[in-house]
Amino acid sequence: MEKSSQYSKDIQSHTIRVRVPGTSANCGPGFDCIGLACTIYNDLQLTLLREPKLIIETTGEGASNIPLDDRNIVWRSISMLLERAGAADEFKGAIIRMENHIPLSRGLGSSAAAIVAGIKAANAILGNPLNRNELLRLATDIEGHPDNVAPALFGGVTVSVVNKGQVQTFSFVPKMKLKLIVAVPDFPLSTRMARQVLPKDVPMKDAIFNIGRASMLIGALIKGKERFLQNAFDDVLHQPYRAELIPGMADVFQAAKDAGALGVAMSGAGPCLIAFTLERSHLENEVAASMAQAFLNHDVKTKSLILALDIRGAVVLNGEQ
Repeated sequence: MEKSSQYSKDIQSHTIRVRVPGTSANCGPGFDCIGLACTIYNDLQLTLLREPKLIIETTGEGASNIPLDDRNIVWRSISMLLERAGAADEFKGAIIRMENHIPLSRGLGSSAAAIVAGIKAANAILGNPLNRNELLRLATDIEGHPDNVAPALFGGVTVSVVNKGQVQTFSFVPKMKLKLIVAVPDFPLSTRMARQVLPKDVPMKDAIFNIGRASMLIGALIKGKERFLQNAFDDVLHQPYRAELIPGMADVFQAAKDAGALGVAMSGAGPCLIAFTLERSHLENEVAASMAQAFLNHDVKTKSLILALDIRGAVVLNGEQ
């Protein structure tokens, strides 16, 4: 009863605002285990209500396609946080205001950002009863996999594994400053569709190929050995199969490399493609233009995002609004 009274006092005194970064999963060979956070963000303002009343307002990317009722993924995530924190009976509604900059269904972690925003904000309002690892487990339960929610929570580059239902994530900041050049096609691609084209079994040589590249990628980033990145983003486990869903993908990859990119990969399940350059090389504009033209050669219009690595993850912006 004392906890409920404290929750009520907190709700009356301030509204929580959080900011969550977009993310790119897989990074080429790290299928379903490697991810990174990037400098594009969704903002959420949340007030929890004791009465069963739900008000959802959305602006920005995909606003017209986001449910404004109890199907909304932010509200569903908040509800699960309240259940896990033992506060669901106290708070039955919410006022949710979202400002979205992360494109929907493009492979930049829009659903992960929504999940993390909801649980981060609700947890903050309740006085942070769940620590970050507990938030990660909850977010993974909701999303189904940790490769996007982990970098959204922790920032940086993350490597995640699930062992007997328990999620472990290692987060780090590379010893080199990267620019992330994202080509965003003008069509969406659902993760479900992208997974349907994947084989159930893969050849041993393909598994070995990816293990080597994923290991090289993480080692090179941690040690700052840029010369080892030239082939570290290559993949044979998922990208070749998904290429049929993204017109011109192979040509876009080659165009990015020809323009000087260290490597290029599908961002998450696509259709965004992401190229990597060193910040000091100042090649991002050339790489972006080359990727856009290669897509256009296949009648695909795109917009370009030039981003950096976000190292903070989800943050509370302020306690009052």
